[in-house]
Amino acid sequence: MNGIIKELGDGLILRRSRAEDAEALVAFNHKIHAEGEWDGKGLDAWTRDLISGKQPNFGVADFTIVEDTKDHKLVSSMNLISQIWAYEGVPFGVGRPELVGTLPEYRRRGLVREQFDLVHQWSAERGELVQVITGIPYYYRQFDYELALNLGGGRMGYAPGVTALKDDEEEPYHLRAALETDLALIAELYELGCKRSPIAAKWDMALWRHELLGKDRHNINMRLLYIIEDNRNEPVGFVAVPPIKWGNSTVITAYELKAGVSWVKVTPSVVRWLWQFGEEQAKEQDQKHERFGLSLGEEHPAYRVYGEHMPHKRKPYAWYMRVPDLAKFILKIAPALEVRLEQSLLNEYDGTLKLNFFRSGLRMTFESGKIIGVENLGTDTLKDCGAEFPGLSFLQILFGRRSLDEVCYYVADCSVRNDEARVLLEILFPRKPSNVWGIS
Repeated sequence: MNGIIKELGDGLILRRSRAEDAEALVAFNHKIHAEGEWDGKGLDAWTRDLISGKQPNFGVADFTIVEDTKDHKLVSSMNLISQIWAYEGVPFGVGRPELVGTLPEYRRRGLVREQFDLVHQWSAERGELVQVITGIPYYYRQFDYELALNLGGGRMGYAPGVTALKDDEEEPYHLRAALETDLALIAELYELGCKRSPIAAKWDMALWRHELLGKDRHNINMRLLYIIEDNRNEPVGFVAVPPIKWGNSTVITAYELKAGVSWVKVTPSVVRWLWQFGEEQAKEQDQKHERFGLSLGEEHPAYRVYGEHMPHKRKPYAWYMRVPDLAKFILKIAPALEVRLEQSLLNEYDGTLKLNFFRSGLRMTFESGKIIGVENLGTDTLKDCGAEFPGLSFLQILFGRRSLDEVCYYVADCSVRNDEARVLLEILFPRKPSNVWGIS
């Protein structure tokens, strides 16, 4: 019974994972989450990579396990992948629960809630101010998460959208597999691209090295990295490609160029390479190859220069976001908010912004354009608020997924009480779509 965190009754125990749980976790996650042969192979590889302890931001004991001691069977599990993200350049700790599942015959016993309570405790102990998760619609709202940050999205094209070279034309750019010596360039280009994304994950060299050399090639969440070179073999950019086809599509999920390099000139070469890569993937994985895609978020320079060749728009889904202490998080990102204020018509603003969330609230105090105080409010102090945001709807504007007007339009009981509050909210929290390459 050593290592038990909690006894859950009826012979069930909650504990941390151990190295010897590896194959049981692989089999469990395959059974719960796999949707096909290659998808299952990718999930198996992802689970093994995590439990191996080789990932810089994940330990062998970072899975939770609910075990039925009557037959020593793993019946429910999830994990916590810690990482650093940034809000307009201001770093903050993030805990990412993933691979959440329970065997059908053990569902509706509160096992997932017990594990979320534990994982949220771990995340708080690690100083993480936000938790994020990807997953099915609605489910994680039960655990105080809101779909509040863009996830994915992009453009898709078909064979006619792959522009051909002229008969006498030489391919101006080619791609090759990245080497360890390319990682500094990839990291530099990634940081350049992050300037377009208000929210971004921070990748250090240990994570880049693990992505390139440490992960199983079939890991569903790893990315194959390729360097774009010109005809003098000078690197000009990089792309990242999932190792497993997305159904009948082959996509690029990261694409960056050096400053001053033309997106107009490079993108046709990248698309031609991607189409050929997709044909090879389709043969290997016994799949159809009908589309190519640039899954680069809601906005990207490549869409502007090649969008007419990619007629199908793929709407972004969303990250589930949880902010357990809103005042603490707002104080953390205050430098970014103060920059927005300084560059606005309310620079050097003095005053108070008071928000009503109906079951709680928030007060922000400003002096000469600086945030000098942020506090969470109880229900007895919610009179005379400048705006009202029911539930977790405020997170929509906090993370830039929706504008203030959009939230007030689709949430009927969201309202702004005065012009000063409206202007201040629009300055501090404008709609600015992000594309976050989360660490998994």
